[in-house]
Amino acid sequence: MPGIAMRALLLTGSALLIGAAPPAKDREQTCAAMTQHDFGKGVEIVSAERASEAGPVATPHCRLEGIVNRRKGAGGIEYGIRFAIALPDDWNGRFLLQGGGGLNGTVHAPVGPVASGTRPALARGFAVLSHDSGHKGTVWDMTFMSDQRAALDFAEASVRIVALLGKQVTQSYYGSAPHHSYMTGCSTGGREGMLASQRYPELFDGIIVGAPAMRAGDSNLAGDYTKVLLNQVAPRGEDGMPDVTGLLTPQVRQTLLTGLLAQCDGLDGLKDGMIENVGACDFQPRKLQCEGEGREGCLSPALVGALEKGFAGPFDSAGYALYAPVAWDTGVMAMEGGYLPTGAPGPFGPPLKASEIDLDARINALRADAAGRLTDTNYWTNLNTYLDRGGKMIFFHGVSDFFFSPWATWDWYERAGKTNGARWGEASRFYMVPGMMHCRGGDAFDSFDMLGPLVEWVEQGKAPEAITAERSAPKPATRPLCPFPAYARYKGGDAHKAANFVCAAPDQARAE
Repeated sequence: MPGIAMRALLLTGSALLIGAAPPAKDREQTCAAMTQHDFGKGVEIVSAERASEAGPVATPHCRLEGIVNRRKGAGGIEYGIRFAIALPDDWNGRFLLQGGGGLNGTVHAPVGPVASGTRPALARGFAVLSHDSGHKGTVWDMTFMSDQRAALDFAEASVRIVALLGKQVTQSYYGSAPHHSYMTGCSTGGREGMLASQRYPELFDGIIVGAPAMRAGDSNLAGDYTKVLLNQVAPRGEDGMPDVTGLLTPQVRQTLLTGLLAQCDGLDGLKDGMIENVGACDFQPRKLQCEGEGREGCLSPALVGALEKGFAGPFDSAGYALYAPVAWDTGVMAMEGGYLPTGAPGPFGPPLKASEIDLDARINALRADAAGRLTDTNYWTNLNTYLDRGGKMIFFHGVSDFFFSPWATWDWYERAGKTNGARWGEASRFYMVPGMMHCRGGDAFDSFDMLGPLVEWVEQGKAPEAITAERSAPKPATRPLCPFPAYARYKGGDAHKAANFVCAAPDQARAE
């Protein structure tokens, strides 16, 4: 855009280097002058200043903050897509859009932290943009959905708007356009990455999708179904209502964990508390069942039945699956953040006390929900335009994810393979992360760099295979993440070093 670049020259009074940040003596002035640029109708740059994020992102940069389409909406509330973009001095010629989380509503620091290990995108020289998707609010606040435009911006429109704007701002500042554009995100950010590939296939060259929130309504239904099944067999509290704390005690959770490890831990060649061979783990709670009531070290038949039905996922009255099975993994039994309910209030309010659930009515309501359908990225699998342009995608999902089943994401991935043929396997990778909860955490090797391999793949044609992941507790260690369904198999030596594992084909198919 030569007109914009020319305005930059006139405003700063100094020549911009093509494809590079301004000379050091002019950087503060050039950065401040960005507030005067015209980026089109409805775009306001409200601040521009020199900055340097702390820690591993200590990278000098120009940080702009702004808003797109500021307006008064439903209830007199001010709306607009707020954003922040970091333009590093040592620019590598690339642009990255940082995905959001939850229901968004906050502009997080534009650093590009997802799947970048200990070196975020900004520290690597990417121009990075983050945004709130068109409304202010806490991560679980849904009140913005009453405003049509805010709901549409959250569902999909904001991704295209800020991606195009970010590239425009980047070109204006450096004097040349990014030579490649990327997107990374987890949860809602993963959903946003999926919709970008599905609905805006020209926007990005490479996308990393983590634990996508692509079937939130279905996932919530599955969670409620499991809770109802457990409520049906739970003891009653003083209020006469089901009390899962008396059912899923710490002892019961430990019994489940011990039994799970006994059945699945050694399938990867090493008994270390990590279930690497995800596809071969066919945990059967019934093997822990007592002949009578539950006691230390074994489970009651009623609890076993509830767990087996709940983890298999809900079905409608015609026998059709309404959501994917839940993966049995080390983190699902955890008291903090695990899949099994604790009886304590969660992010959506008090614990569910119901002992009945009408699955047909619930799924019909979900299918009729307009906002849910617009945000859903579960059905579209035709990516031929994205693939024709050379686009690449990397998926990752924690096996202990308590919000979204990794099997739901894998199901979409396999359907995309059927739709797009051999090209899909040539342009995508899927990584299960054993022990990891939603996007991070758990007893897992949850620090890994997929951004570097993605860039190499897009720009050099080098497809990623094993990706080294790290963890610091209980002891610093590394381990490979393997393209699923392959898994990290121990071959001997120091089990804390990734070099002593090899990516192996699954020993058996996961039981359906």
